[in-house]
Amino acid sequence: MVTRRQFVTGFSAIPVLSYLKFDAVFAATPASILVMAIQLDIITSLDPHESFESVGSEITGNMYQQLVKPKLASPDEIEGDLAVSWTASDDKKTFTFKLDPKAKWADGKPVTAEDAAFSLQRVVKLDKSPAYIINQFGYTKDNVDSLITAPDAETLVITTTEPASESFLLYCLTANVGSIVQKSACLANQAGDDLGNAWLKKNSAGSGAFKLRDWKVSESVILESNKNNPHAGKIQRIIMRHIIDPSAQLLMLQKGDIDIARNLTTEQLRPLMKDKNFTLVQKGIAGTFMLSANTAHPNLAKPQVWQAIKWAIDYENIQQHIVPLTHKIHQSFLPEGFPAAVNTIMYKRDVAKAKALLAEAGFPNGFEITLDHYSASPSSDIVQALQSNLAEVGIKVTLLAAESRQVLTKMRARQQQLAMTQWGADYFDPNSNAEAFCSNPDNTDKAKSRTLAWRCSWQDKEISDLSTKALKESDPATRIKLYEELQTKHMENSPFAIMLQPTMTAACRNVISGVVLTVMSTSPYEKVVKA
Repeated sequence: MVTRRQFVTGFSAIPVLSYLKFDAVFAATPASILVMAIQLDIITSLDPHESFESVGSEITGNMYQQLVKPKLASPDEIEGDLAVSWTASDDKKTFTFKLDPKAKWADGKPVTAEDAAFSLQRVVKLDKSPAYIINQFGYTKDNVDSLITAPDAETLVITTTEPASESFLLYCLTANVGSIVQKSACLANQAGDDLGNAWLKKNSAGSGAFKLRDWKVSESVILESNKNNPHAGKIQRIIMRHIIDPSAQLLMLQKGDIDIARNLTTEQLRPLMKDKNFTLVQKGIAGTFMLSANTAHPNLAKPQVWQAIKWAIDYENIQQHIVPLTHKIHQSFLPEGFPAAVNTIMYKRDVAKAKALLAEAGFPNGFEITLDHYSASPSSDIVQALQSNLAEVGIKVTLLAAESRQVLTKMRARQQQLAMTQWGADYFDPNSNAEAFCSNPDNTDKAKSRTLAWRCSWQDKEISDLSTKALKESDPATRIKLYEELQTKHMENSPFAIMLQPTMTAACRNVISGVVLTVMSTSPYEKVVKA
């Protein structure tokens, strides 16, 4: 029997104009308005079929619903969201969903199966970064209209090209890319054949508990309660301010200018831990913090170089002295808490071994390389330690700091050399990360599936085949063993130096209750209450 280790325990619209002007100092925030400080520079789009970053996915998760969703307390279990029931055919190729006839869009119009079919078809036709989650069931722009259909207003039929596990399909549909969008709104605002993508980047067309009022890039996001959602809470407006400096977030929290701070590091968390005026909501999340190498670069093409980098890193010193309250050492692509996660610490700092591996790779005197990283803390602190670690084995690193979305955009174009980034699982199944870290069937610039492996220009047939074998294995115990084997091979033979697993923290004023953080890096704002 597979067990999961429990993680640490884990907002009437009021047009207050002063709360839309961010140059003023806030004070005594109203009971119906929640003000949150959070780093927003990672967001590239708020279209749920394009958004593929943690903060953007959290926000869209509050504006949209999926057919099904993971239970908050046990993400390995699935429950209905827009769907009230579903069945699978005997051949495991046809899946029929019945939608809630009472569900409504934010504008009050009914949510229909036609909207649901359009949404999943739209994912495939847009073919943005997260589309591979849906495309793995055999969909193409040419066949998706005939395979995903709505025979009536309340019935959605999803047909896969090959037999599929019901549980695996449901897990994939819980991902952010499975969000259901309003067809009429998207088509009314489309430009050319973009299915409303340019418009939906900065607008919303959902049925979730909140709707988007405004997004200013690297400045703010404002959400308003959707009264047509039955789960809408007491918070009428949420103002999310982009405050990149954790120390500034702490000061604003202590002064009462904000209600919640979301990016405090160990240094800022310590004074709050025993302060009765604040509460800390924490949750270990399904994420990985890693250094990756673009193997297209000649200095990073050899496995010995990847191994040398992994042996050069001082994992313990980084964890203990930079992120002791926010991260733990973890080195496999499946985060602790996932079925089959390997929690073995394979690498510890060994300068001599790292130097020997570099010499074996043909770099006895090391080499020079660049490292792209998020400019915000703790990334900015961690990369300085990495720079020092790698210098000791002969690798001279030039640090390139940028806003998070700029780093991600560069990686998605495969223009990075080394990069320090964070990755979060999209759904609660080992394949979520196995697909991203191991699969790269087409390494050309025109590839349809642009996984993390593709971003690093890395292909390994043995690892890729093992990933596919694990995905298709029907016996649960055998599947677990295959994923354990896959992680070990990946740690030994991939260009990913996975270092840490993060803990998400929401530091709240004591008038705030109901904050929920989940292992899948989501937060249902409608549950928040402000005294």
